[in-house]
Amino acid sequence: MIQISEISALETFKVRHPVLRPGKPVESCHFDGDEFLSTRHFGLFVNEILAGVISLFKQHNAAFANDNQFQIRGMAVLENFRKRGFGEQLVLHVEHVVNEQYGNLIWFNAREVAVKFYSNLGYMIVGDAFEIPDVGTHYKMYKILDQNFGIV
Repeated sequence: MIQISEISALETFKVRHPVLRPGKPVESCHFDGDEFLSTRHFGLFVNEILAGVISLFKQHNAAFANDNQFQIRGMAVLENFRKRGFGEQLVLHVEHVVNEQYGNLIWFNAREVAVKFYSNLGYMIVGDAFEIPDVGTHYKMYKILDQNFGIV
């Protein structure tokens, strides 16, 4: 059975750490804003095992003119649960959440290896590649949402 539920920021570390911060201290899994009331964290459970996580921040980026923006951070699926569509389910879940909150744009910094995954979900690159120290090459990606009809 697969279920997506809201979880705490601390619970996300169980997946963030091995996937996004391997070999680094677990404290590196904490993101600024994790504890804000406007930030929401979701976990995808497979038979009650936390297999994937995604965090949604109410965060404005000056690169976009849209007013009601949200940022995805910390999207990760444990290695033995990949290639089953769970990452896509997490992204679609937060798109639905953003739509319910009348958000009109989702943006994030995607690792170079994840660009194709997000492009297949309709996200587009804006700007040039950039480096995040100790993490790697990233691209800023986004998708505009239509408040009345869902995803554009």
